[in-house]
Amino acid sequence: MSLVVVDASTAAKWLFEEEHSDAARRLRTGSFELHAPDFLNLELACVITKNHRRGVLAADEAVEAHALVETLPIRRHPWASLTRPAFALALETRRALYDCLYLALAIALDGRVATADRKFFDALADGPFAAHLIWIEDVPTSLSTED
Repeated sequence: MSLVVVDASTAAKWLFEEEHSDAARRLRTGSFELHAPDFLNLELACVITKNHRRGVLAADEAVEAHALVETLPIRRHPWASLTRPAFALALETRRALYDCLYLALAIALDGRVATADRKFFDALADGPFAAHLIWIEDVPTSLSTED
């Protein structure tokens, strides 16, 4: 089983039908061991409330989506333990600390961050952290550490 850290840009595609949703669903096939910092739930709650404010979701749909977040098959890790390495990564890569929390977890677990955040991916895809990233559309039906 392949270890994948799921970021909010990817997990949101499980809640809302949007570009790359089909690719994101491949991660839920059972071939992957899914992980994320525990603040993923907060980030997804923010996405849900933003969609409600924009009129994309009715209040009852927002409540339903929020309840679904708790059931996502992702092992959550305390974000506080990732702060120091993520801070160092943020300084080194000049990327947002939130994004670097996912990267720090992937590095700690020797896995890869599956992301649909094009700016984040493109900024790191050719550098020393490329082995810990995978673009959402490049997620195969299963993923090995050799891929």
